Amino acid sequence: MLARCADPALLEGLPWLMCYLTSGKHMMFYASFGTVLLLLAITAPLALAFGFGGALASRSRIAPLRWFGWLYTSMVRGVPDILFFLFVPIAVDQGLEWLRHKALCDSDAPIRQGNDFVVCAAAKLPLSTDPQWVHEVYGFALAVMAFAVVFGAFAANVLAGAMRAVPRAQLETAEAYGLTQRQVSRRILIPQMWTYAIPGLSNLWMILIKATPLLFLLGVEDIVYWARELGGAKTSAFTYPHPDWRLYYFFAILVFYLLMTWGSERIIGRLTRRLSAGQATLAGEALRKGAA
Repeated sequence: MLARCADPALLEGLPWLMCYLTSGKHMMFYASFGTVLLLLAITAPLALAFGFGGALASRSRIAPLRWFGWLYTSMVRGVPDILFFLFVPIAVDQGLEWLRHKALCDSDAPIRQGNDFVVCAAAKLPLSTDPQWVHEVYGFALAVMAFAVVFGAFAANVLAGAMRAVPRAQLETAEAYGLTQRQVSRRILIPQMWTYAIPGLSNLWMILIKATPLLFLLGVEDIVYWARELGGAKTSAFTYPHPDWRLYYFFAILVFYLLMTWGSERIIGRLTRRLSAGQATLAGEALRKGAA
C-alpha cells in the first residue's frame, strides 16, 4: 500500500479508489491471476503426458495394459468432471497419509473409524507445524493432479484417434523397409499424428482454460474466490467500504479469459499451419495450393 494511503478516511474519489485497489487483499487478487496461469502451465504438459501414455496403452499388444488404457479413457470420460475434481484430491491425500501412517505411526488403531479417516499427527499432510505456504502449495498440487487426470483422459482419446488417422499404408511401407515396430512409432506414427491431433487438443486447451474457476471448489484462492470476496459489500468476515461491486470484478475476469482464448487461438492457428505443411491432409493441401 502507498504511504499516502495510511489513513483512508482522509481520502476521497480517485485517490481513495487507487489506495483501495492497491491494498494487501487486492495484491492477493492480482497474484491469483498468476495462480491460474501457473495451473495452465503445469497442467497442460502433465495432462498431455497422461494422455500420451493412455493412448499408447490403448494400442498396446499386452492385454492388461490395453485394458488399463481403455478403462482410464472410458471411465473418466463417462463420469461428470466435477466428481473427479472432488474425488482425486481426496483420494490422493488419503492415500499418501495412509502410506505415511504405515511407515511413521506405531498405533494399531484402525485408520477407518466409522466414517472418519484417522491417522496419527506425524502422518498428516501437511503437518500442523508447517507454514501456511506449504499448505497452499500442497492444495495447489492436489488440484493440478485432479486437472491432469481428467484432461489426460480426454487427451488420450484425442491422441488415440489421431494415431488411427495416420494412413496405414505409410506404416506398412516403413515396416517393409525393415523398421521395427518401435522405430515405426517413433519416426512415422508419432510425428504425423500431431497434425490430426491439434484440432482436438486445441479444443481441450480451451476447455481447460474455462475449467480453471473450478480451483475455487478445490479450496484454492483463485480469481473467482477473490472476485466474490472483494466485490461483495459484506462477507462473513469483512465489511467493505463500497456497495456491491461484484459485477465489475467478474467483468475483469471475463476480459481476462477472453484475452486468454483470443491469444490461444492465434498461437494454435500458427502451430496448425506449421504442422500441416507438407502433410496429406486438407489443411496441408490448402497450404500447398496457396503457395502454388
